[in-house]
Amino acid sequence: MRWWDIEPVLELEKDLFPEDAWSRGMFWSDLAHARGPQATRRYYVAEEESAEAGRRIIGYGGLAAAGDVADVQTIAVAREHWGTGLGAVLLTELLRAATAFECAEVMLECRVDNVRAQKLYERFGFEPIGFRRGYYQPGNVDALVMRLRDPAASLPARETDVPEPDDAHEINDVQGTESNG
Repeated sequence: MRWWDIEPVLELEKDLFPEDAWSRGMFWSDLAHARGPQATRRYYVAEEESAEAGRRIIGYGGLAAAGDVADVQTIAVAREHWGTGLGAVLLTELLRAATAFECAEVMLECRVDNVRAQKLYERFGFEPIGFRRGYYQPGNVDALVMRLRDPAASLPARETDVPEPDDAHEINDVQGTESNG
């Protein structure tokens, strides 16, 4: 993700997370920590290109690293691409980034009502370890805290080996991973 991606990402963000969307400043702040020798963040966008619409962002994800622990900050996939495996591809890239940052584990928060996202994370080996009451505001929705030990061991051997959805109706919009604080 680059600075010029922020506006289209914000459009997708507001569509998918109308109550607790990230602000422009939050993305700018995280991108400021994604460059240079002291980088602690990694953000990706997924794009599609068409003759009619041109280049369009259809998904994004971000990860923050601190010491040997990484935290999935956000993953989102445009509604028309839910169930395509794009969420798994983005998560794979975030786990590759955690491995490059030499993180021993990856943490995330997921809305307790986002069962489909939880299934995606479980396919990659994430395990629930606790709750954060009222984490998502203003809706006062609890977060399920999940942890993945040894992200390098959870990476697919090849890009074509990304874990498949458990059923054909998998939604790869993993909105519960947003950390708005």
